[in-house]
Amino acid sequence: MLKEFVQYLLELKRPELVEAGGHTYSTRALNRLDVEQEVAAIHIQSLSGLIDYIRSNFDHERSVMIHVESPTQVNVFDSLNDMNDRRTYIKAKALLPTIHFERFMSREAFNIMLQSCFVGNGTKEKVLELIASIVEENSVTQNDDGVTQRVTAKTGVATVGNKTIPNPVNLKPFRTFVEIAQPESDFILRLREGGEVALFQADGGSWELNAMHSIKEYLQTELQDLIEQKKVMIIA
Repeated sequence: MLKEFVQYLLELKRPELVEAGGHTYSTRALNRLDVEQEVAAIHIQSLSGLIDYIRSNFDHERSVMIHVESPTQVNVFDSLNDMNDRRTYIKAKALLPTIHFERFMSREAFNIMLQSCFVGNGTKEKVLELIASIVEENSVTQNDDGVTQRVTAKTGVATVGNKTIPNPVNLKPFRTFVEIAQPESDFILRLREGGEVALFQADGGSWELNAMHSIKEYLQTELQDLIEQKKVMIIA
């Protein structure tokens, strides 16, 4: 009890400032009171919602920076304050379907994925036609030179059709915000025994840079007046 009382008396003593090595130190830990508190960011799933928020000046009228972090994530924050802190006000994360790459799946699952998760571009329809021509698991034979596969698929009891798979195939899966055009990229289409199908990404990730550039262009167009007024800055 006495120890706690002595400690209390010591804490009542006014803090002293000490100069050492060109720096100022306090004999007691101090906490600044007039600091801006961190805010809880709003989470949305569209670029249009992000634009509406910025134009509304709902929380403040400060200048903000829009950071295109990835093809699926865009954040809005203000500049550094005198404590070298910045506050993030809103985060937009694209709502996307689940697409499986680098994994073999059944014809049925692949057909559904291709029709529901890819934008039509001509190549998509040709791939669907090829997959539909494979009737049974044991009806597929292959001639593979490592680049192009030739698949023999029975289209009936006695009918045999030869289908060539040109690789790579150029497709447009839903991989970024719906407000912008989905980026096209190359994929390697592979079939294996049992009629299973898979897509392997073959563009080295360049689609991500293209998508981020498209997001930036979209935001620049929609917020052009605020950019000219120096109220909004966009980086990607």
